[in-house]
Amino acid sequence: MRSYLLVLDTDLLALDDKLGQEPINYLVEQQEQGQSEVVVLSLAGQTRLSSLELVLGGATSGMFAPAKSPIGPQADHDLSAAAEHRMNLTVRHLKTIGCQASGLISDEDLVTAVDAETRGHDYDEIILMTSSEEGSWLARALHADPIHHLQRHWGRKLTVFTTPSTKPEN
Repeated sequence: MRSYLLVLDTDLLALDDKLGQEPINYLVEQQEQGQSEVVVLSLAGQTRLSSLELVLGGATSGMFAPAKSPIGPQADHDLSAAAEHRMNLTVRHLKTIGCQASGLISDEDLVTAVDAETRGHDYDEIILMTSSEEGSWLARALHADPIHHLQRHWGRKLTVFTTPSTKPEN
């Protein structure tokens, strides 16, 4: 039985609709190749501080503690509820197409959440479904964004479904 880690930061069906049913078709194809077990990792997200806020806030350091960047409060306390709802819908949909599915929620960033989950479990493939590319345009251009970090680490074991970035026209 093949095992998959499906990482979501968006609603599966909404992303599937934007990408012309490609993500769902991919999952159905994997299921048709043999019984599969899918763990859905739903990212609750977190508020990120802008570069200016990080510079103004600076790093705090104690005599015996390492420097720590300031952490912003969560803008919306329902982020975990949204992640849980997204996870439950996805698990239900995966069970409908014949997969054994379970889910978990993480409030960590993408790379940290994937690293933490894969440290304790051996997955045949990591499938990332995201509504947007994370990181600045410069980070993406330099391949220093989270998706490229995961691609360097997982190589062919990582499959990414993301909506194309839209640039404003001049």
